[in-house]
Amino acid sequence: MRALGTVFLKEVVENARDRRTITSALLLGPLGAPLLFTVLMNVTLERERHGFEAPLELAIAGGSEAPNLVAFLKGEGVEVREFGGDANGAARAVRAHERRLVLVIPADYGARLRSGLPASVQLYSDASDTSAAGDRVRAESLIRGFANQIATWRLAARGLAPTLSRPLIVDQVDVSTPAGRAVTLLGMLSYFIVFATLIGGLYVAIDTTAGERERGSLEPLLTLPVARRELVLGKILATCAWMIVSLTLTVTAFAVSLRFLRLEALGMAANFGPHVALATIGVMLPFVLLGASLMTLVASFTRSYREAQSWLTALLLIPTVPIMFAALYQVPARLGLMWIPSLSQHLLISSLLKAESLVPASVLVSAASTLAFGALLAFIAARCYRREQILG
Repeated sequence: MRALGTVFLKEVVENARDRRTITSALLLGPLGAPLLFTVLMNVTLERERHGFEAPLELAIAGGSEAPNLVAFLKGEGVEVREFGGDANGAARAVRAHERRLVLVIPADYGARLRSGLPASVQLYSDASDTSAAGDRVRAESLIRGFANQIATWRLAARGLAPTLSRPLIVDQVDVSTPAGRAVTLLGMLSYFIVFATLIGGLYVAIDTTAGERERGSLEPLLTLPVARRELVLGKILATCAWMIVSLTLTVTAFAVSLRFLRLEALGMAANFGPHVALATIGVMLPFVLLGASLMTLVASFTRSYREAQSWLTALLLIPTVPIMFAALYQVPARLGLMWIPSLSQHLLISSLLKAESLVPASVLVSAASTLAFGALLAFIAARCYRREQILG
């Protein structure tokens, strides 16, 4: 244990003098990830808030054919703009982003309504323009509302109850909490935490393996009266120490930065107080050993600092892939998924953000599985250092 502690302290102290380690472990990951996340979320929230609060602007071609529809839209606060072109002109204007929405009313609109036949209107929009998606939904909802109003008038004119056309009414009951709704926007929070944690140990893992080989200090180190197993474990523990520092700073930075998100404007709340932050660190701790062992193992097979940097930079993407799929498809936290490292941490952190109680069995399976994978990789790395080819 004394030898292991000596190697550990040596690597920690040496990397504390390295500018790249300090930058990645204390600045790039802990501050860069929360800052980028907060900026992206603020832009998204501002767009959503503007979409709800800004008046709907709608260009209408042939508005004279449907004065009642135009009056209804104006009464609902729509800013109606006259459009002088035809259907082809409307398509060109929307495609060129000159207009966000164009409603084209055909010349036979009034005649068909007067004869009791269904009348059609064309709402031109660009589905690839995500900024106009909210306006399109609002316009469609208003037009359907006007259509329902006409149907009600027709039934009343015939002495029939308007409720005859609505035999079934669906009342939507939303059981989500403000914290649960916020996860739809904060679902990628765990991605940034995992990535920043790995970044914190990246240069330590490189320097203690490929860096020593490139400097020529590995061979003298192996001649010391220290078992190679202890030597490798000391290097891995040093990487773990820097990753824990990066993890702690990153979670703390998120706890502070999330207070500046205006989630309340959309009926959401960020559940990331001190208790959740501490629980997040606890959930991520088993992953630290896995990440450190994996990076040390891969870097051991490289021959130069630059080669190790290239390999490990690409390696950082592997643990984040399950998180991206889980966030995209809203994968629920199931016990059967807790054996998968990084994915289990993401699911547990998502449960914390939703203010849900963690299932003890899920936490145990996640921690045990992740630690087991980490211990296996550490064992393989130690075995690799027993080979003389490691000096080549």
